[in-house]
Amino acid sequence: MELNISKSQYTQLYKKASKGTKWWITVPKAFLFGGLICTLGESLLNLYAYWGLSSKYAGMATSITLIFLSALLTALGLYDRIAKHAGAGTLVPITGFANSVVAPAMEFKTEGFVLGLGSKIFIICGPVILYGTIASVFAGLIYYFF
Repeated sequence: MELNISKSQYTQLYKKASKGTKWWITVPKAFLFGGLICTLGESLLNLYAYWGLSSKYAGMATSITLIFLSALLTALGLYDRIAKHAGAGTLVPITGFANSVVAPAMEFKTEGFVLGLGSKIFIICGPVILYGTIASVFAGLIYYFF
């Protein structure tokens, strides 16, 4: 079945379907939610330091906790609900990356542990890991020789 519409009809459909965002609402919400995630991270860092961890290990424990929480929220289907309201605020690097690792795996979990979860878990972050590793090797070589 072929759909024949004129260019002006297509333009009208396009304009109707792609209403602009209300940036005066979405930008402050993203700032607020991103700030809350960062505040949670700082609070965890201070808590772990208060419990006696050195700054190095407190930072590591904070990263692990934020990754775990975002992966758990993704697995429970709550991260997407938060992101619907928070927008780009949920793209705080560590939590957004954890979400991008877990989300494809959860989507394909019905295909089993190997072909579903195992093969899809690195579908988005795999290129980041690959090219990040390659870039770090080249940067290390440049640093070493120069």
